Amino acid sequence: MSPARRKKSTRPARRPGLLDRMAGLLRWLRRWLLRGALLLAVLITAWIGLYSAVNPPGGIYMWQEYRRLGAVSHEWVSMRRIAPVMARSAVAAEDANFCTHWGFDMAAIRTAIDAGGARGASTISQQTVKNVFLWHGRDWTRKALEAAITPVMETFWPKRRVLEVYLNIAEFDTGVFGVQAAAQHYFNTDAAQLTAMQAALLAAALPAPQSRNPAAPGDFLRRRAASIIDGAATIQADGRADCFSG
Repeated sequence: MSPARRKKSTRPARRPGLLDRMAGLLRWLRRWLLRGALLLAVLITAWIGLYSAVNPPGGIYMWQEYRRLGAVSHEWVSMRRIAPVMARSAVAAEDANFCTHWGFDMAAIRTAIDAGGARGASTISQQTVKNVFLWHGRDWTRKALEAAITPVMETFWPKRRVLEVYLNIAEFDTGVFGVQAAAQHYFNTDAAQLTAMQAALLAAALPAPQSRNPAAPGDFLRRRAASIIDGAATIQADGRADCFSG
């Protein structure tokens, strides 16, 4: 006689428990979050690459001001149509080591930390990222995105392009964006015709454009402009303006 066959188990297969289902859901979420982050990185990189050759129409803050005010003053001009002294003044005022850093001025950051955060350490590159790609504000989401985008922009854009975009997007007064609009607004001239003093006064207004008037400067603004004139001459002499000088 042949041996008796074993009876097949009729016990049902174990159904996934709650922990198993949660683990599966977490794996699915992690997979799609990674794909989403990769897609976002690709899109942002393409956006940055596009603006290396195409002039940005503005930024989120400029659009917000347009909605709030009904109109803004803004005219794009190439670096060839901006007085070289204006470019040097902006760098001397805002980021004297612009040509030597990769987007972040670590020496300035250490100085700001030592000062207890009483002074800023934001570079022209960081401000350009904020003005073109992000929004204004001090929230950590914006700061994290700024920190991620800045070195990518520095990789794709030469320093001259970074400064060109910065000078064309920066706010110089309520509803006045870019150096060409500012030159006309304050001095009834073009960006190409700015004098050393006019350029220094505009650069001195950049940290607080809505409360500093380059056309009617007080003692503080005049002293600050004189310091910027000296700084602009210094960076021209020591080579720290070479990366954006035409």
